[in-house]
Amino acid sequence: MGRVVRKSWWAGACVLAVAVLAVGLVWFKPWALWVDETVNESLPTAPAPAPAPASPGAPSAASTEPEPPAPPAAPVTVARGTFISHEHATAGTAKVVRLADGSHVLRLEGLDTSNGPDLRVWLSDAPVKEGLAGWRVFDDGKYVNVAALKGNKGDQNYPLPAGLDWSAYGSVSIWCDRFDVSFGAARLERA
Repeated sequence: MGRVVRKSWWAGACVLAVAVLAVGLVWFKPWALWVDETVNESLPTAPAPAPAPASPGAPSAASTEPEPPAPPAAPVTVARGTFISHEHATAGTAKVVRLADGSHVLRLEGLDTSNGPDLRVWLSDAPVKEGLAGWRVFDDGKYVNVAALKGNKGDQNYPLPAGLDWSAYGSVSIWCDRFDVSFGAARLERA
């Protein structure tokens, strides 16, 4: 009878070990560290808004009032920063780009970081700090979860929501939402 109980115990322990291993693999996704996803998007363009048609009774073109300046036709970088490493080695540049239609895009150029589970692109009001002190600060204050990271390498664009005051957020973080840690971050400075 003792042998049967020991065999049942070992069988139960093996089933439990396999279940724990399976859950651990799904949660941690260790293979993601060796699988790169490269994204190479060009900088988006948006058409400039069309001038408003003249209304009846409007002053003629010979009017002495100067016309307001037209928005630039090409995208303009309004802020930029260089990534520093936190939990994982991270390099590249983050830019906030104003398009001709007045919308804004967060652009990551030359991004090179590790892949991982549940990586996000965040705008945050937290300061970018070197070393271990900077790993977990980006969810302490105000932040915006812009989008899931498209790829851990390359050039990529993330449209910013209309009405978002991006200037209220002085940093960009590649944030691992699964483990609440920054892979790398960039301090945004006005261009």
